[in-house]
Amino acid sequence: MSQMTEVEGRRLSLSNLDKVLYPTGFTKAEVLHYYATTADAHLPHLRDRPLSFLRYPDGAEGEHFFAKNLPLGTPDWVKTAVVPRSGAGETGRHVLVQDLPTLMWAANLVTEFHTPQWKAQAPGMADRLVFDLDPGAPATIVECCAVARWLRDRLAADGLEVFAKSSGAKGLHILAALEPVPSERVTAYAKALAVEAERQLRGLAIHRMARHLRPGKVFVDWSQNTAAKTTAAPYTLRARPEPTVSAPVTWDEVEACTDAGELVFVAGDILPRLEEYGDLLAPLVDPAHARPLPDAPG
Repeated sequence: MSQMTEVEGRRLSLSNLDKVLYPTGFTKAEVLHYYATTADAHLPHLRDRPLSFLRYPDGAEGEHFFAKNLPLGTPDWVKTAVVPRSGAGETGRHVLVQDLPTLMWAANLVTEFHTPQWKAQAPGMADRLVFDLDPGAPATIVECCAVARWLRDRLAADGLEVFAKSSGAKGLHILAALEPVPSERVTAYAKALAVEAERQLRGLAIHRMARHLRPGKVFVDWSQNTAAKTTAAPYTLRARPEPTVSAPVTWDEVEACTDAGELVFVAGDILPRLEEYGDLLAPLVDPAHARPLPDAPG
């Protein structure tokens, strides 16, 4: 069953609003309400970035699938961009979430929002650096925080302003704003720092993805800086047992974390945090905070 509504002059058909999408009882109507009420913080981190959607239309426990090309039935007022694919000469057309109506239309598809580290007008020219810190059990986000503190200090020594957010899953994302630079250079720099982290934080950090190396350690995933990769966007809901959010966190929170539950945030936590802190990641979309990429360590 669908309900017609108008958002900033655009007519939207919102469907199955009573559908429960999370085992906690969180409904599709609540998903849409979350995105509507956090849009002012969320939209700047999506704008001009070609979207990849991780869709879970039957809820967090249902089928998940990535969608990059335009969904069937995309309204003609939704802005899009043609972007290169990994194959030689291949391109695809992706959604750009530029405004509230597009955000609500996309949220109605029941999706996580994933973005590259570059904008549509300059494919492959990264304007931010990201590390995805992924703990291997029995390690948790607590161990990620220890690695995050090392990375913050190491990146700061190279002149970068560093920010953190929960992944909304198990780990942390560490980010910095860059003056645009080819993604392959960012990838090389990030890999060199991940290798350095493994050397300096023996027994805690690793830079290789191999599963047999990961128990009890934090995988410092440098590869998400590759032009073809995407990362969960700030403020996106995740398809988890509860409606967790990839939420910005303060460095005081990272410093103080002694229990994995301390840095888990669900949809209802975000508005109070925005009222208290504002958007902690606002500098990431402010060109005044962008810094040149340092040379990769030798």
